[in-house]
Amino acid sequence: MTQASARRAEPIHPEALDAARLTRAERRDALLDAAVALVTSGDVSAVSMEAVAEHAGVSRPLVYKHFANRGELLAAVYQREAKHLHRELAVEVGAADTLDGMFRTLIRGALRAAAERGHVFAALRSAGGWNRALRLEQRSRDVDTVRAFSSRAVRELGIERPHATATTATLLATIDPVLAQWRLRPTQEHAALLESIYMGMVSGAYKAIPAAAPKN
Repeated sequence: MTQASARRAEPIHPEALDAARLTRAERRDALLDAAVALVTSGDVSAVSMEAVAEHAGVSRPLVYKHFANRGELLAAVYQREAKHLHRELAVEVGAADTLDGMFRTLIRGALRAAAERGHVFAALRSAGGWNRALRLEQRSRDVDTVRAFSSRAVRELGIERPHATATTATLLATIDPVLAQWRLRPTQEHAALLESIYMGMVSGAYKAIPAAAPKN
């Protein structure tokens, strides 16, 4: 678990929610912190409106003011945690100097996230925290990611954008199978091997694309 995740998983003190300075958004976020703490304890079935209220040190009606039911609460937790993860990886990938560096940073970060938070997302999915709205949101993030990687490929490798987009989308879609392989043997050594395999795929895929024809 990252340091930021650890902070979010810490128990919430009652006075943190009772403070008059808290805005509605801050109160909602604190309730999500309480839900995350319960999920990371290893028993997602323990996440209920009552349990979140107790962990946060507030009344149950206050929880219902922010979330209509348990399903909405779990979906909100999944949404926030997914946004946190996407934001972290986007910053790391954006700092890479080359296309190869972007892909290496992304696969390394994805494997790290699987080790640190994978159980949280899996638990939330199994408990119904994944819905159509979240799928659409993730799809939008995926489109943005493909666009960013493709633009770098066009500039750096001099290939046509349609080729760059198709290749990039295929390579990014391969990350999920890589993570599935890691879950079969979740060790650092296996992660390093999978990273090496993935980067070989990246290199080979772009090399197979012919350079763009020179413009007249």
